Amino acid sequence: MSDFRSNPPRRPSAPTAALDALLAEPAGDPIRRALWLDELDRRLRPLLPFPLAAHARLANYERGRLVYVVDAPVWRARLRLLAPELLDATRSIGLVVAEFVIKTSVDPIAPPREAPRKPVTMSPAAKEALEAALASLKPSGTTGSGDAK
Repeated sequence: MSDFRSNPPRRPSAPTAALDALLAEPAGDPIRRALWLDELDRRLRPLLPFPLAAHARLANYERGRLVYVVDAPVWRARLRLLAPELLDATRSIGLVVAEFVIKTSVDPIAPPREAPRKPVTMSPAAKEALEAALASLKPSGTTGSGDAK
């Protein structure tokens, strides 16, 4: 116990972000791997055609084995047809792929997260032009003031 009093634990001089602190520990390895797999999925996803991209997701890469998960057998067949292109793409980014595996899940695949969009603001001139265009679409017999006789 005298050890603790003579050598109290060091505290960082500046606050550290929670994720950075977690990743610095050995326990952060699974999180680091998940982030790496997510980045790899983002690199390979543009190679998938539009309808397939929503139903397939990279699940794992380990020791030359690339694993995808799809949510229906029809998407499994379509992904199988794209296997040569995906293998070429993974090899072009430096991964050694010897085996391509596709698994079918009963749960739907979650869509990839998109970056939040900034709200679109309208300039005063654009707002005025829009109001004028909307006003021109109204029938000529109505005034819009609500005065009915």
